Amino acid sequence: MRLLVTGGAGFIGSAFIRLALREDWASRLVNLDKLTYAGNLENIASVEADPRYRFVHGDILDAPLLGSLFGEEKFDAVVHFAAESHVDRSILGPAAFVETNVRGTFQLLEAARAARTARFLLVSTDEVYGSIPEPHDADETDPLNPSSPYSASKAGADLLALSYFTTFGTPVLVTRASNNYGPFQFPEKLIPLMISNALEDRPLPIYGDGLQVRDWLHADDHCRALNAVLLHGSPGEIYNVGGSRALPNREVVELILDTLGKPRSLMTPVTDRPGHDRRYAITTEKLQKSTGWQAQIPFEQGLRDTINWYRANTEWTARVKSGEYRSYYERNYSER
Repeated sequence: MRLLVTGGAGFIGSAFIRLALREDWASRLVNLDKLTYAGNLENIASVEADPRYRFVHGDILDAPLLGSLFGEEKFDAVVHFAAESHVDRSILGPAAFVETNVRGTFQLLEAARAARTARFLLVSTDEVYGSIPEPHDADETDPLNPSSPYSASKAGADLLALSYFTTFGTPVLVTRASNNYGPFQFPEKLIPLMISNALEDRPLPIYGDGLQVRDWLHADDHCRALNAVLLHGSPGEIYNVGGSRALPNREVVELILDTLGKPRSLMTPVTDRPGHDRRYAITTEKLQKSTGWQAQIPFEQGLRDTINWYRANTEWTARVKSGEYRSYYERNYSER
């Protein structure tokens, strides 16, 4: 396929690009990325010389640029990762989330509709379901109940994309994934934040009692699911993507500290964030039945490999934690 990947310099987008080119999922792959704070060309340095690959520095809100790209490249499919994605940042400043996640998705849908692109895959999140009470696991028919500006903006994008299928016949597919982890993840997220702080013997901020439950999915397993949906999914459908490994945040942090040989006393409780969902849990039965996909990477193995990657790439972490990240960290945690 000839693919447009938006947000391909970010964590999951770059994982998809590296895997797509390594496993020959694409004959042509164009990466459109604005290079915000979380976009990093180092994440895709390994593919820069690949003749199938092209990087375009640009914004999904730029309609003329999108029209030009779709006209030039004749894409078979769009894989839409580009998004503001961190809940804490959406609390500090919601406007960017509405602009990128809703209006940006709209511009991309319009460009794909005009070009009659054969597939439009919107990469979304299980956070649109809100907090799920035990013992229920959310399936694709569950109502949307987002709690943060981030998850609300993603829910809005989901509904907008699905409306394009119903109204215009745009061949939209939506995936909703659980918490991703793996190499190259920006250290504002739980696992890389805890690893990088532990490596520096700095306090590990734990929201509230740390018993919020999250399902963990390795980014490579997620990307294989996306390719399976591109190939075998039905337009107009939603597919949950989960790792079937739900754990309290505190237990994940304890595993990280134990693996690194660091004392658990580094865990430092801080005031919980507003509207913090207690439990995320989804079923992937529909995805498995429709595509045959199964998660391949056990969480303990994937976490150990991820810890080893951050251990071996402290210079990468130091670079991304400089400048803007320090300002954000201070704003988010100083008063907690």
